[in-house]
Amino acid sequence: MFDSISNELLWFLCGLIFLLSELVIPGFVIFFFGIGAWIVALLLWMNVDMSFTTQLFIFLLSSVVSLVLFRRFGKNYYQAKVKKDDAQKFDDIRGEKATVLRDITPNGVEGKVEFHGTVWNAESDVPIAKGAVVEVVEQNNLTLKVKPASGG
Repeated sequence: MFDSISNELLWFLCGLIFLLSELVIPGFVIFFFGIGAWIVALLLWMNVDMSFTTQLFIFLLSSVVSLVLFRRFGKNYYQAKVKKDDAQKFDDIRGEKATVLRDITPNGVEGKVEFHGTVWNAESDVPIAKGAVVEVVEQNNLTLKVKPASGG
């Protein structure tokens, strides 16, 4: 299959895969490997004759150099500008209500809750059955610690 595809097209497609992967994998690092692949593709498209080893070297070198030089600028450019007060309001979800989608058992398999239209992993110190309304106690990354809602 790859015999009929030119090397510059392969490098271009690899770069595209890296760039699209950045949408799924956070960190703003993989983006620069996409840029490195596109630099190699451009050189090959301009008929620069080089071995595969040289292509790999240029790919790695250009990826790392662009990462070191431009990551901070790019991260600041794409990072949302949120006022400190607004960020604290957004992060403080304690006391908000969620609905249990999968039973929550202490020290067992994490349960699931629906919170603001999104499914979250959930844990609790007490067993809570599917369908119950719970109150968010705290957030730990992608897991919500919950307790049975008072009056619900």
